[in-house]
Amino acid sequence: MLLLITVSMAQSHAQETIYPAPAQTQTIALVHGTVHTGTGDIIKDGVVVVSGGKITKVGKYAAIADAKIIDCTGKQVYPGLITPVTDLGLNEINAVRSTQDGYELGENNSNIRSLIAYNADSKVINTLRSNGILLANVVPDGGIISGSSSVVQLDAWNWEDAAYKTDGGLHFRMPSLAVLPQRFRGSGPAGDPLKEAFERIEKVRAFFREAKAYFEEAKHVHTNVKFEAVKGLFDQSKTFFVHCDLVKEMMAAVSFAREFNFRTVIVGGAESWLITDYLKQNNIAVILGEMHSLPITQDDDVNQPYKTPGILQQAGVLFAISDTHGENRGRNLSFDAGTAAAWGLTKEQALQAITLNAAKILGIDASTGSIETGKDANIVVCDGDILDMKSSNVAYALIQGRQINLDNKHKQLYEKYKYKYSLR
Repeated sequence: MLLLITVSMAQSHAQETIYPAPAQTQTIALVHGTVHTGTGDIIKDGVVVVSGGKITKVGKYAAIADAKIIDCTGKQVYPGLITPVTDLGLNEINAVRSTQDGYELGENNSNIRSLIAYNADSKVINTLRSNGILLANVVPDGGIISGSSSVVQLDAWNWEDAAYKTDGGLHFRMPSLAVLPQRFRGSGPAGDPLKEAFERIEKVRAFFREAKAYFEEAKHVHTNVKFEAVKGLFDQSKTFFVHCDLVKEMMAAVSFAREFNFRTVIVGGAESWLITDYLKQNNIAVILGEMHSLPITQDDDVNQPYKTPGILQQAGVLFAISDTHGENRGRNLSFDAGTAAAWGLTKEQALQAITLNAAKILGIDASTGSIETGKDANIVVCDGDILDMKSSNVAYALIQGRQINLDNKHKQLYEKYKYKYSLR
C-alpha cells in the first residue's frame, strides 16, 4: 500500500500544471518597452494599457493609475503571432497513428470541421506559446476537398473555449500539375497523371456548379450537407484556400475564383514570385509554405524561398508566412520571418507577415493582428528580437488580456536534467 501511495505521489509531481488563465479582472499596463504595433510603426518608451481583455491605450509612456504595472524596460512588445496553416491539436506525434486526427478518408470532405477535433490539451500548444504564437488556423487534411478550418486562441480548456473564428475557410488540395518524366507516368489508359489531375479538378468544378444550383433553389426536397458546408464561399463569408505551388496550379485556382467569385487564398505558392502581377490583378493572397527548404525546381536560385516574400511585398501582393515543418511543429514561425527579413523585407514587414497580414487573410484583423486601441489584447513581450533565434526569449504573453503561463514540457525536462546533473 505504501508503495502505491509513493508511486502515485511521484506521478502527481510529474504532471504539468499548465492550465488556462482566468479572465482579466485588473487593468494591466505594459510600460517603457519598445512597442512594435504590427502596422509598421515603432513606439520607443511606450505604454500599452489593457482592460477587459481589450487594448485601451497605445502610445508614448505616461503614468497609469490603478493598474498592474509590467515593466518592459529593454524589452520588445509585439502583437501575438499567428500561424495561418497548421495541424495543431489534430496531430500530436507524427509517428503514432493513434494521436493523429487530422486526416479524413474520402475525396470530398467539404462537411468536415477541424474545430471539433481540436485537442486543447495538446502538449505542442505550449511550445508554440513560448515562442510567441498565440493564434492558429487549424486545417484538416485528406481528400481533394479537406473541409473547413477554424482559428483558435491557444489558452483554452476545450475546443469550444478555443474557437476564435469558426469554420472560416474551405481547403482544396489542388492535384499536382507537374509534368513528370516518362519513367514515373506508368502505362496503360490510367497511366497519365496529368490527365487524371485535370479530371479530378473538373470533378471539383462540377461539385461547385451543382452547389451553386442547389442554393438557387427556392426550396430543397433534401438537405445536402456537403453543399450546405460550402454556402459561405458563394457570399464570401468563407475563404477558399487552395493548396498548390506551381504556376499552372495557381492559375487553375484563379479560374475557380473568377467563375464562382470566391475569395481565394493560395497556400504554398512556391512559384508565386513568377506571377505577382497576375495575383495582384485577381486579388489573390498567398500563405507561403515552409521557407527553410529547397526551391521547387532545380533551375531556381537555391535561396529563392527566402527571397519570395520580398518579391511579393514589392509587388503589393498580400501574403503571410507559415511554418508547416513536421519536426519543429511550427515553432520556427518567427525565425522563418526573420530569414525573410534578411532577404528583402524590413523587420516590420516581416513581423506583419506573421501578425497583421495573417489576420487579414484569415478575416480576423478587426479584432487582432496589431497593437491598436479596441483590438483584443493578444500581446507578446520579448527580451530580444522575436525574429532572431539567438536573442528571442518570450518573457510575457497575453491572450485576450489574460497573462498566460509560458511553461511547457520542453522547459520542464530542461530543468529536470539540469537538476539531475547539478548544472544549476
